[in-house]
Amino acid sequence: MNKPKHSRRIIVYSVWGLLAIPFAYISMRHATDTISYGKVIHETGQWSVGLLFLAMIITPLRRVFTSAKWVNSLLYHRRAIGVASFVYATHHTIVYLERKWGANLILTEGLKPSLATGWIALLIFLLLALSSNNRSVLILGRKWKPLHRSVYIAAALVFAHWALASFDPVPAYIVLGMLFTIEIIRFIPNKKS
Repeated sequence: MNKPKHSRRIIVYSVWGLLAIPFAYISMRHATDTISYGKVIHETGQWSVGLLFLAMIITPLRRVFTSAKWVNSLLYHRRAIGVASFVYATHHTIVYLERKWGANLILTEGLKPSLATGWIALLIFLLLALSSNNRSVLILGRKWKPLHRSVYIAAALVFAHWALASFDPVPAYIVLGMLFTIEIIRFIPNKKS
């Protein structure tokens, strides 16, 4: 009886470990000055958006691949994926703040749509990350799901931030188009025989 629980814990810790590897690699390169500020911003942003994308497509994938074990495995680890996305976004923000330190500069730049969208998205993700645990589910009860549906608002803001702050917004539009296309699957009725 303990073996399956022990095995599940090993798998959970392994998933967290895998999600942390790029973070550690980026951080190490940043700490040793072998990567530029722009590259750190770019890579942490990419990981954050990539994990957000993965977390958001799990439900549509489940509708298509109803009995696939790999989809159920993704579903089981969705919270970890979502929290990891927030951690990469936080790293992205900390590196920005480290470079742009100064309340006046941060406030001035933060009011521009390209950065305001990112700040608002980060605040929403902070609420979602803080409530991504079993205790919060119990405390919030029926309010937990509506709160976590605000991920769609945050995602829209993330893509706006990406498109507005990027030198080349085309990749943001492509990924947003892919996400939108996959999310449409949610609204296609399931055909059960």
